[in-house]
Amino acid sequence: MYLPRAFAEAELAQLDALIAADSFVTLITTDAQGETHASHLPVLYRRDGDAVLIEGHWAKPNPQARHEGDVLMILHGPHAYVSPGWYPDKEEAARVPTWNYAVAHLRGTLQRYDDEAGLADLVSRLSRRFEALVGSDWEFEPERDDHRSQLRGIVGFRFVPQRIEMKFKLSQNHPEANRHAVIVALSGQTDPDARAVAGMMRSREA
Repeated sequence: MYLPRAFAEAELAQLDALIAADSFVTLITTDAQGETHASHLPVLYRRDGDAVLIEGHWAKPNPQARHEGDVLMILHGPHAYVSPGWYPDKEEAARVPTWNYAVAHLRGTLQRYDDEAGLADLVSRLSRRFEALVGSDWEFEPERDDHRSQLRGIVGFRFVPQRIEMKFKLSQNHPEANRHAVIVALSGQTDPDARAVAGMMRSREA
């Protein structure tokens, strides 16, 4: 990832917030034949100090479910178009359009598993987290044969990234008046992502 120093973020609390807001990630691998595979997956996240653990699963037929080696996981934050017309210095500085956004790239190796107990625990925790978000109460019931049999169709993974890069491009390279103007303009948009970017920018102005 192209990462100018002005946009680099090192505070892991920002990673916590990024995945709390959107835990649907992109997982990218390259196989022995040089073919690239990408999966889009819901995950569970936990951090203890500098140690990060991310858990999820694939459908067993997914080629990634047999992957050995390095992976790249992308965490997607909010993003929004920024018009040069918003800047107070747009004419004298000849400003151009850009895009503000937050994203994280995590690299490392992952551990696959397909034991029934481990998968049952993972599916139970995943369903509890995401059911709560939609106000529902479906539960995985491991004592039920028809629920337990579904586990044969998935492969789980645990991912402890060895390298974490975060890019928060939030107009840090602009003067304060421009940043304030962008915050005001984005805050007035109907797009939730635009308002989220404005919130991120505002938090850095405090």
